[in-house]
Amino acid sequence: MNQRQRADHELGTVVPADGGMPTQREPAEVVAELDDLAVWFPTPTGVVRAVDGVSLRVRRGETLGLVGESGSGKSTTGLALLRLVEPTSGSVRVAGQDVTRWSRRRLRAFRRRVAMVFQDPQASLDPRLTIGASIAEPLIVHRLTDGGAARRRRVDELLGMVGLRSDLADRHPHELSGGQRQRVGIARALAGEPDLIVLDEPIASLDLSVQAQIMNLLRRLQRELRLTYLFIAHDLAAVEHMSDRMAVMYLGRIVESGTPAQIWRDPAHPYTAALLSAVPVADPQVERGRRRIILGGDVPSPVDPPGGCRFRTRCPQARPACAETDPVLTEVDPNHRAACLFAREAVRAMRW
Repeated sequence: MNQRQRADHELGTVVPADGGMPTQREPAEVVAELDDLAVWFPTPTGVVRAVDGVSLRVRRGETLGLVGESGSGKSTTGLALLRLVEPTSGSVRVAGQDVTRWSRRRLRAFRRRVAMVFQDPQASLDPRLTIGASIAEPLIVHRLTDGGAARRRRVDELLGMVGLRSDLADRHPHELSGGQRQRVGIARALAGEPDLIVLDEPIASLDLSVQAQIMNLLRRLQRELRLTYLFIAHDLAAVEHMSDRMAVMYLGRIVESGTPAQIWRDPAHPYTAALLSAVPVADPQVERGRRRIILGGDVPSPVDPPGGCRFRTRCPQARPACAETDPVLTEVDPNHRAACLFAREAVRAMRW
């Protein structure tokens, strides 16, 4: 059994003898699953509860969008899924395997199957390496090619897949534009032929026109390569455009989940309604007639979150019961859930 076959075996996949695409031992709908995941960071003043009881399932071939304001725990959730930060409690399952406590040796196989594209392409690429060397690194680590010539052909192929010329392989990151560097980051993520790619704010640092190009590229690659994405962003319009399902985070927890159509048409949580009210509409007449929901106060500290509902200190419809009960995600429609004691009722009372 060679290195590549061993990696696939550990993740429950079978590589055909002819070297073709690996197949699952059993048809598996769920590629990755987080169950009651918590990631806490100790500080001199207490413990930061960056992620505090998040459960998610990412199904094969879909894009799950994870949205929320800065500090909500989105990126930490993505990093924990890749085991780039250690979970405090809960579990991380990929391809049916619980990887929560895997050793570094076993994680090498895992990280070929779960890749990441980071927000800042300049910071995520080693400035000392050429573009070709950066893309080739996963090929070397996971022994996916035989010899330098085959490796260079694969690098050229990956560059072509993301719309870049092969001659860019000999350049360094500072010689490329921001959009080109992000395409390089995507090519590097594709090098290991992953089942799941975590996209952590992949368009946040790019110009508007380049953002559209990158999103179109990601959707094309998903169709052609049957990829699965966890798309993390604070831009609701981008998440709506990219996602099959979406989840809204606030202060380390999921407060609403459903399809983009469900959440945009009829949000059930007051926080989601407030986020959506801030998204501009292209039609001037519609925009003038809309009412913005202005939330009072600041986001509470994750070191000392409020008791009961964590959103109650900023919620315009908070009631005494909200301070006494910590709401759990409850189904308000088929496949549409919200963590609010007064789901829908509170949103409608806001006259959004």
